Amino acid sequence: MGKRLSKIYTRTGDDGTTGLGDGTRVAKDSLRVEAYGSVDEANSVIGMVLACKTVPNDIAVFLTNVQHDLFELGGELCIPGYSAITDVFVERLEAELDRLNQHLPALQDFILPGGGEAAAACHLARTVVRRAERRCISLAAAEKMRGEVIRYLNRLSDLLFVVARVLARAENGREVLWNRDR
Repeated sequence: MGKRLSKIYTRTGDDGTTGLGDGTRVAKDSLRVEAYGSVDEANSVIGMVLACKTVPNDIAVFLTNVQHDLFELGGELCIPGYSAITDVFVERLEAELDRLNQHLPALQDFILPGGGEAAAACHLARTVVRRAERRCISLAAAEKMRGEVIRYLNRLSDLLFVVARVLARAENGREVLWNRDR
């Protein structure tokens, strides 16, 4: 593990640059920083989901593991050439997605973000993960990047959609369906 931060501000970013994990300096609005910044934001929003008292324990444990995965994924993005995310990470998401989805009714309509505090926060996390995925796709078009990262984010957004459906039922028993004839 690298050195611990004892002083939080360094002043090295005052010129609009930041240091990557390999020591190179890049603009704070570079594609790579945008990508790992969006992953960090997704991790924070998942933390908001976990702060809700209505989240069932099995989902809380799984989402906490996802937060650890996202930290590793952010590390992979922050250190050019570093590999952390493997197909095993994606397979774990798929297994949990299948486990949770098997108990849900088939979708007949679009679902509006909402359904309760935790469900709404989970929908927000899903959209932030989708943005992180888009940022990674932009990065992959400009620099070499491993496909496992994009697959992980794509599957995670799917999983968060299903988790939001589960949480809506746990909180108040219903989802908010889109009504085009309102």
